Amino acid sequence: MAIVEPMSSTPEGRRRLAIRSPATRQPVGEIVVSSPADVAEAIAGARDAQMEWRRVPLAERARIVRGAIDLLVEKREEVIRTIIDETGKTRLESLMMEILPGCDYLNFWCARAMKELSDEKRRLHGYLRPFKKLLIHYRPLGVIGVITPWNGPFSLAINPMTQAVLAGNAVILKPSEVAPYSGAWAVQLLREAGVPEGVVQTVHGDGETGAALVNGGVQKISFTGSVRTGKKIAAACAEQLIPYTLELGGKDAMIVCADADLERAAGGAVFNSMLNTGHVCMGVERIYVVESVADEFEERVKNIVSGLRYGLGDDVDVGSVFWDRQLPIIERHIEDAKAKGAEIVVGGEADTTLGLFYKPTFVRKVDHTMELMREETFGPIVSVMRVADEEEAIRLANDSHYGLSGSVWTKDIDKGIEIAKRLETGSVVINDASMAYGAPEAPFGGLKDSGVGQVNGLGGLRSYTHPQPILIDRWSMKKERVWYPHTPETIEEIDGMIRFIYGGALKRLGFFS
Repeated sequence: MAIVEPMSSTPEGRRRLAIRSPATRQPVGEIVVSSPADVAEAIAGARDAQMEWRRVPLAERARIVRGAIDLLVEKREEVIRTIIDETGKTRLESLMMEILPGCDYLNFWCARAMKELSDEKRRLHGYLRPFKKLLIHYRPLGVIGVITPWNGPFSLAINPMTQAVLAGNAVILKPSEVAPYSGAWAVQLLREAGVPEGVVQTVHGDGETGAALVNGGVQKISFTGSVRTGKKIAAACAEQLIPYTLELGGKDAMIVCADADLERAAGGAVFNSMLNTGHVCMGVERIYVVESVADEFEERVKNIVSGLRYGLGDDVDVGSVFWDRQLPIIERHIEDAKAKGAEIVVGGEADTTLGLFYKPTFVRKVDHTMELMREETFGPIVSVMRVADEEEAIRLANDSHYGLSGSVWTKDIDKGIEIAKRLETGSVVINDASMAYGAPEAPFGGLKDSGVGQVNGLGGLRSYTHPQPILIDRWSMKKERVWYPHTPETIEEIDGMIRFIYGGALKRLGFFS
């Protein structure tokens, strides 16, 4: 995430923000903040464009959007360079967390579009079945506001945008003001693929711009970001009676059982704590390891963390801290843990001689009195707490106001599944972590303060539609039986129907179910 600094306004009085790389502190560019009037204009244009776009046949919409895959592959070096300049993440992470999933999301949703969004016939039950037919039409909502974060600026934009556009909506993207160009690539690639300009647009800016979008008369908001902002968006959407999905923060727990493969568990613990410099909402933030295997597990973790390389270039493992405002949070959590008795085994300090780097860190002897185990740290830190047994690990894992994801590490898959079912979290991975969002078949969303609603899953595309039921008469009759005037024969007919369908053998046989 780039370093963002206010600049002098434009001659027209518009605010400007300068963007500098967090890895080198060198200038990346600048943005002109979209005003509330700019946002209103974009929404009006999107509304007009959407009326035409929704008339484009679904197969044609999928064909157009699918063209963005070829463009992304062709232009991946330009996209990667933008992402690295703005965030300081490594090249491998840019490929693995931005380009690869971006291609996959486009491919998956385009392939699913015809099945998930085409009109669907459904069989009615009970007394209506002989008289009516049911058709479900997946009607586009209209204009969708997508507000994306700085930790996955491209992939977290292209995924919801692809779903919304395929469903026949127009989309206005407000990327994080500190990774604006990376997010804007999603709009550019879709436009170059043939999606009309009014159907996909970008507005740039900070909280003022985001608020204008949320309150500007759109039909849905898709937001990924902080709990604090998410609650404000929820209140604003409730006031307007529009739907929203909120994917917020996480403090994901990793449970290492006594029978875990410790080589894999230790490697997974370090990777999923350090990935993306630890800036992953569903990354591992706290680890509970059963006492009987803790010594070996901690030794393996120590050896891996000690060998990690951080800095610039393609030959490093961990990149820079993406945002200058995140670094003080990481430092505060470490200092709080040290003051309360935690042991810093490896790392534990920043390196800002060139850019915003924090040394890969391993902390043990942590507990729930520490911010490191309670609040989202979002840094390259492995935090390990010993527990007596798996029951204690489950209890501590659930002792959090977050509930986004989690992981269980065991050789007994059945046991892992049973533990997973007891965790108060939106998703669970067994013998791996940080994977749930990357599987578009899986509904992804959090419990507690980690969000509202779910994205992805086989109903992901449909979340950007209103399922409109259309009931159709099977027979052309002059009037329905219960229309006026009511007669004693009408009453007897309905009463007889109740006795016939629900009062005898037909009910027990499930004939009208």
